[in-house]
Amino acid sequence: MNSKLRLAKTVSNLTNPPIICIPLFLIICLTLSWDNLGKFPVLELISIIFTSILPMAIILYWAKKTGNDKDISNRKDRKTPLIVGTISYFIGFVISLSLGLNDFLTFLLLCYSINTFIIMLITSKWKISVHTTGMSGPVCALIILLGPAGAVLGMIYPVLIWSRVTLKKHTMSQAIAGGVFGFIMTAVEMFLFIHLFNLNVGNIYPFIHVLGFILAIVFTPIVLGIFTFINNSNSLIFYLVEIIGLCFFLAVTSLDVVIIYALTSIASILISYYAGEKFRWNKIIS
Repeated sequence: MNSKLRLAKTVSNLTNPPIICIPLFLIICLTLSWDNLGKFPVLELISIIFTSILPMAIILYWAKKTGNDKDISNRKDRKTPLIVGTISYFIGFVISLSLGLNDFLTFLLLCYSINTFIIMLITSKWKISVHTTGMSGPVCALIILLGPAGAVLGMIYPVLIWSRVTLKKHTMSQAIAGGVFGFIMTAVEMFLFIHLFNLNVGNIYPFIHVLGFILAIVFTPIVLGIFTFINNSNSLIFYLVEIIGLCFFLAVTSLDVVIIYALTSIASILISYYAGEKFRWNKIIS
């Protein structure tokens, strides 16, 4: 295995949904309990058990019993792990709600359950990436809570797309779609729940601002994905589209969104150069 494949595999392993949940929910729980750190242990315990430990333990046991690999590469075999995730997240939501824990974390767990169930339905027909969905959900939560500080983590997105496509676990469209789904669905659901149930979530970034960050993160990967789909390798047109995108963000969004757009675009271009000619994005940007 060459160095690029090893790195792709490492990225994939570290961003497996139950694994990446650990550091991301650690940051979420610290943020939610910052004014009273005594709340942190319970929030962290609930999140790590029901988003990581419980689903990971059950899925690994199931994979071992059925002879599946830990990525559950066969689309048709993913139904059971996704059902496990849906139930685990929902149990976490119910327990958090019954204990009267932080509203934001409680309904974020509900978002996780709903989105995993929808992913299960999609997966019955199409192998959308669970990796990119699993990353984008908690990153979206951090964007809502921390704005640009959370959005910086969106630079993981193009790297993760490269990893999953390089390992031939997903097509380009499947990897891109998973992230777009996770970002948008989590944002829409969280703000809908906040509005419907008048949740006490403290100071959060406005919905429009959050959507700006999300668009800034997904813009360049989507453009590269479209160029890949239509088999267009004209780098001049690609950079022209990127400049148009920059002008758009400068015109209608705040400076922090523009910076996130620039950082994610740079990350997408750099990973494309690193990937080499075997990765389709490389032919588009060079």
